[in-house]
Amino acid sequence: MITATQVKELREKTGAGMMDCKKVLTETNGDEEKAIELLRERGIMKAAKKSDRIAAEGLVETYVSDDKKVGALVEVNAETDFVAKNADFQSFVTNVVKQIALNNPKDVEELLSQKSIEDPNSTVQEVLTNKIATIGENMNIRRFIRFESTDGIIVSYIHGEGKIGALVEMKGADELVAKDVCLQIAAAKPEYLKEEDVPSDRLDKEKEILKAQVINEGRPEAVADKIVAGRLGKFYSEICLIDQEFVKDPSKKVGQMVSEKNGEIVRFARFEKGEGLEKREENFAEEVAKQLK
Repeated sequence: MITATQVKELREKTGAGMMDCKKVLTETNGDEEKAIELLRERGIMKAAKKSDRIAAEGLVETYVSDDKKVGALVEVNAETDFVAKNADFQSFVTNVVKQIALNNPKDVEELLSQKSIEDPNSTVQEVLTNKIATIGENMNIRRFIRFESTDGIIVSYIHGEGKIGALVEMKGADELVAKDVCLQIAAAKPEYLKEEDVPSDRLDKEKEILKAQVINEGRPEAVADKIVAGRLGKFYSEICLIDQEFVKDPSKKVGQMVSEKNGEIVRFARFEKGEGLEKREENFAEEVAKQLK
């Protein structure tokens, strides 16, 4: 039995119509992942990434050392957007990302146990707990990544006052080229650096979906594989950084632009605030009424 809640959730994640969502959920016995695949195969769901809900609040921040050899990217979440504008919260996030770059913790747990650069008499966890008590909202350090380069440079970019952050390590090219690559990462949301980095199971799944699309279009199965091979180029151009059209000059691929500047992209990271998290829904009138009571 498919519930109205299941239909509503699939509709919100995919943008497909209510009846289409109910139909594919029924066909897949309520398996949401398989239902999304069916919607894509039938051309009902045009975008592969609409299931990612950008919801939670907080900040994404970066730090790069003066010599451009070490960089870090962090996401710290809070309950409301008001806290992201709080100077005390912003200062905490700035100190946390600097601490990650300087002290190189292996994970969030180790980071929380380190002595804070903001208050050497307290751990990062103790400072965070104090911020929660002072500001009055729950907060957490969700994730971070740290790059260190020996023969290249690290460059970062923050978009939308902490909504999106990008970090890139490059060789051969100057800082301006690296900054352009960061802008590309922020704008175009690549998942991998190059085609070879795409996991085989992800590629196999995409081939299955594309083949189903071709057959559903009425094309002969005998030529389906050739058509799929041609369409994979578009797939790569969407998810692989060096295959994407360069946002500043769409006549060039990112890889071509970087090569012309004698550069090489070693690795990159991109965080978007609240990516994959559900946003807490509240009735503001009810909240005010609770406060008055």
